[in-house]
Amino acid sequence: MNWEDTFRSWGSPPGKTEREKMENTETAIKKAIDKDEVLSKMHISVFAQGSYKSRTSIKQDSDVDICVCLNSTFFTRYPDGKTREDYSNTVGSITFAKFKNLIEQALKNYFGTSEVTRGNKAFDVHSNSYRVDADVLAALAYRYYYGEKESDYRQPTGVGFLTDKGIRINNWPKQAYQNGVKKQSVTGERYKKMVRIIKRLRNEIQDKSISVAQNVPSFLIESLVWNVSDGGFNHDNYYDDVRYVVADCFNKTLTDENCKDLCEVNGIKYLFYSSQPWTRTQAHDFFDVAWDYIGFK
Repeated sequence: MNWEDTFRSWGSPPGKTEREKMENTETAIKKAIDKDEVLSKMHISVFAQGSYKSRTSIKQDSDVDICVCLNSTFFTRYPDGKTREDYSNTVGSITFAKFKNLIEQALKNYFGTSEVTRGNKAFDVHSNSYRVDADVLAALAYRYYYGEKESDYRQPTGVGFLTDKGIRINNWPKQAYQNGVKKQSVTGERYKKMVRIIKRLRNEIQDKSISVAQNVPSFLIESLVWNVSDGGFNHDNYYDDVRYVVADCFNKTLTDENCKDLCEVNGIKYLFYSSQPWTRTQAHDFFDVAWDYIGFK
């Protein structure tokens, strides 16, 4: 295999037709929320997130992630010894469970009941000839208070949601997007290409039924590549960039100590906290196999 040619092909984003379907999907979901009699009157933000927003999607995985976030009611984290009264916050006017149910009904009213499946975290809006699959996440704004004043919470606000199993998850999609844009700029436009290449490499290894690649999430790959030093990108060829990225990710996940300070692309949430749905050894084993699969020396 000519790896240089392969990597250049893998680094390309989805084609025009695929991008148009993705854009159609985002537009349709926004219409579903706008047309709902109850939701249309709420202070809601509907925005793209994940690999679709960051433009790191690959053709085989070109679904769309959309967040429907209620801004007027929010999840919080307070300093020890502090409560909502210390910040003049009141009980929200709607529970998360009720808000998620409203999102479900709005999607089913617009797309049809058979076209929407409720998952533990998000709703799956199924694809057709006009659109791709979409994961629609219901969320509330998230404020991380750290000081004494009402305004003392991290900006811009994150988002939080509850799974149907009752687990709270907080994310910072807007910060992730901004950090990805910055990384793309300082790496000579190579960062997103490298993310796509590693995702395609994972898929190829999966197709070979090699077990260590079976459950490696795309966001884990994107975050690890984001943690690669800027100087590791923009070699004379893609082959050397990929070699550097794979080696760096392998070395950073060699021990718990090596990766204890690594963060997700948002720069806020630690990448290998115990609550994460992946592990350091899972990432390390994948990059170990990836190195050998390509035949790097």
